[in-house]
Amino acid sequence: MNFVKTTEQSSSYEHLEKMTVTDILTNINNEDKTVPLAVEKALFDIEKLVNKIVSKLNIGGRLFYIGAGTSGRLGIVDASECPPTFGVSFNLVNAIIAGGDLAIRKAVENAEDSTTQAWLDLQEHNINEKDFVIGIAASGTTPYVIEGLKKCNENNIVTGCITCNENSPLALTANFPIVVVVGPEFVTGSSRMKAGTAQKLVLNMISTATMIRLGKVKGNKMVDMQLSNNKLVDRGVKMIISEINVDYQTASRLLKQFGSVRKAVEEFQKTI
Repeated sequence: MNFVKTTEQSSSYEHLEKMTVTDILTNINNEDKTVPLAVEKALFDIEKLVNKIVSKLNIGGRLFYIGAGTSGRLGIVDASECPPTFGVSFNLVNAIIAGGDLAIRKAVENAEDSTTQAWLDLQEHNINEKDFVIGIAASGTTPYVIEGLKKCNENNIVTGCITCNENSPLALTANFPIVVVVGPEFVTGSSRMKAGTAQKLVLNMISTATMIRLGKVKGNKMVDMQLSNNKLVDRGVKMIISEINVDYQTASRLLKQFGSVRKAVEEFQKTI
């Protein structure tokens, strides 16, 4: 099967250094506009993946992201935002980056080239058949990610992936591949740009749709969010006001008493 890395093909733009700032920004913006349309073409595959994740989490499983470089960092961002946003435990959605925590801020030489480390990293979390593992790699050729998914497949752990190249080794390895073809980057090969944006959009969809299906959103509100700062406390109070039509002081007291918007609303409704 023919495999061409479109993410590595030459940019459609020449002589970037001769462009004005206005031209650079306009051209980047024009390229970025194509990303949501590319994601749209993958919606069916994203739906299948989300449904499988939900079924796994409903039986006590966990979701894992594995990646290297930009892809790994995007997985960390998405996983780290699930507990405060949806009030889930910190081990429900997990992200592992090649090279460990040091690689979050600085590139770790050759970490993505390891063919054995991803499985070792997953084993530290006692990975098992109830879990679901998504490999993230724009190129679709990162050894750390591919070999990690292969070991998961061998151990009956369901796998998915997010990549930006059709027929890539990663897409052919995952049970539930998501391929978002964004084409060449504005700066040739800089897949932190359109490819990174596409991966972020897909991750947003996966985690948000999953949490909604798990009942972590009521109406359109984050009723289980963690109240970790004054802004979120104020948001929670206003949610309670809109739900049960009480004044600010009462809503604030209820939130403080019960610790979450959901519990505050439920407990108040029991009294009426």
